[in-house]
Amino acid sequence: MNSLASSAHDTSAERHAARRAALACMVTLAVVLGIGRFAFTPLLPLMLHGSAFGQPQIDIQHGGWLASFNYAGYFVGALTCAALRVEPARMVRMGLVGTVLLTLAMGVTSQFWLWAVVRFVAGAISAWTFVFASQWGLRRLAELGAHGWGGVIYTGPGVGIVGTGLLVSAAGGYGATAGWIGFGLIAAVLSITVWPVFGAVTGHHSAAEGAAAATGSATAATRAASGSATGQHVPSSHPRNRADALWLVLLYGVPGFGYIITATFLPVIARHALPGSPWPDLFWPMFGAALIVGALLAARLPAHWDNRTLLASCYVLQAAGIALGIVWPTAGGFSLGSILIGLPFTAITLFAMREARRLHGDNAAGLMGYATAAYGVGQIVGPLVAAPIAEHTGSFSPALWLATAALLLGAVGLIIVARMPRGRGRMPDYGCN
Repeated sequence: MNSLASSAHDTSAERHAARRAALACMVTLAVVLGIGRFAFTPLLPLMLHGSAFGQPQIDIQHGGWLASFNYAGYFVGALTCAALRVEPARMVRMGLVGTVLLTLAMGVTSQFWLWAVVRFVAGAISAWTFVFASQWGLRRLAELGAHGWGGVIYTGPGVGIVGTGLLVSAAGGYGATAGWIGFGLIAAVLSITVWPVFGAVTGHHSAAEGAAAATGSATAATRAASGSATGQHVPSSHPRNRADALWLVLLYGVPGFGYIITATFLPVIARHALPGSPWPDLFWPMFGAALIVGALLAARLPAHWDNRTLLASCYVLQAAGIALGIVWPTAGGFSLGSILIGLPFTAITLFAMREARRLHGDNAAGLMGYATAAYGVGQIVGPLVAAPIAEHTGSFSPALWLATAALLLGAVGLIIVARMPRGRGRMPDYGCN
């Protein structure tokens, strides 16, 4: 009886530890991504138009530049993760502190070049923290035999987006400066809350291993939720395989460009279309809420489904969401559009990383890195293209139609690649998906 009681106690303790680890990582991603990266979106209208307490701080073109500096920092951070020789838990703590300080800095400085530096560094820190929080969290869940909690980790960005969006909607009258300082303080409180969870070091792992683990974190979360599947893996040296890998990299960059214009300027676009309406501040939280639902649902889709077809479907959903905001610029159109753009947001990463593993198996870290870099380039280019067009034409519609067309072309490209005949030389790959 004592043995049974002890076993039950151990199981309960492991469940508690797994829940604690997953929620800590979720909060971490909510801070470094939801606040560190994406709080800029709901605060941008306040920076552009000012408030009852201040004058406009920037124009739309400079807003686009700030967005691109942040995406460039994220791109550089993603590429340099493997060079970092830092224990994952320590990197997470450093990332939380850095995010708090940089968010506060946006509120206590006013020079554009300082903002540009802050946003670039914040982007890099968010990438590093995402990578090492993913590694730490997934490894910890594996140790506890609780893979099912993996999907919870990746709801973090959506939770942060919902929170920042609703807070700006409720307290936006105080202006962007108060918003940045307020978010910095909230980030500090959340960081203090999860700080003890990352205190216990479970052992040092190489930075290259950390980068590979986190780059494949979406895949791990998918496998945890849906179970291992038996698929087909073509040796990476095969010409057909190399062609598929090249197409994956090129076509994965498309949604980076496609979604980012809306993700950066959605509140600005909605306010222009619905002047005086209370709705524009709510569309960004809707995007975040849809992201949470999409992250949990996508992880439960059968792993044997063709990843390229799933990606194409996601591209079409996002294209439809963007087009809705153009042709139906009402509260209903923007609401449905925000949901359609947010639902596939995390799913796109899940399916792309799963496809990389199908092609290269356990050696997929390099391909994942190249694909992530292509996505990052799309994010950088998007605001740089959209802001001048909006400045010149007085409307975001041309840039949004361009994003819609890019997503639809990307979907067509994926379907074509999926229908191409496979080369010979297949070999079994157990559990790659």
